[in-house]
Amino acid sequence: MFETWLYHYDPETKQQSMEWWHSSSPRPKKFRVQKSAAKVLASIFWDQDGILLIDYLPKGQNINAEYSLSLLVQLKDILKEKCCWKITKGVLFLHDNAPAQQALATQKKLAYLSFQCLDHPPNSSYLAPSDYCLFPGLKKQLNVRHFLSDVEVIAAAETWLDGQPSEFFFEWLPKFRAMG
Repeated sequence: MFETWLYHYDPETKQQSMEWWHSSSPRPKKFRVQKSAAKVLASIFWDQDGILLIDYLPKGQNINAEYSLSLLVQLKDILKEKCCWKITKGVLFLHDNAPAQQALATQKKLAYLSFQCLDHPPNSSYLAPSDYCLFPGLKKQLNVRHFLSDVEVIAAAETWLDGQPSEFFFEWLPKFRAMG
């Protein structure tokens, strides 16, 4: 399980705003633009075939062990319904090192659901595919757009995610199979 913030407005990145200028030219003046305060936290579960589950944290709620447990149960149900053959092969589960996901109750639930957990070393692109392949593409689609509501930003995110071919997701998984 990996989470990312989806902002109602996220200004262009430094890379997107780069300009070529001669070394003797005066530097262009740029105004600092802040991300919007309005945002939605998306928890995204995916596998080699695409998105399995997206959950948006309700306003005023925090991700804690109880919330994480409910998402894990939803994921198990989706796997049973959509992809029963994946359950028989076992589920390798990769999540980040957030406290709610490291909680003892979460670890027990993962074991109960027969999810084999992969350790997540920090700063490893091979072990954080959401941070290196999924989220940058998603954020690039959402950048510089102004959304008036959570519903609008969620719809834009889901449109982009649903439009990704299975090859997009499959590209990253051979690295995990080599570990498991």
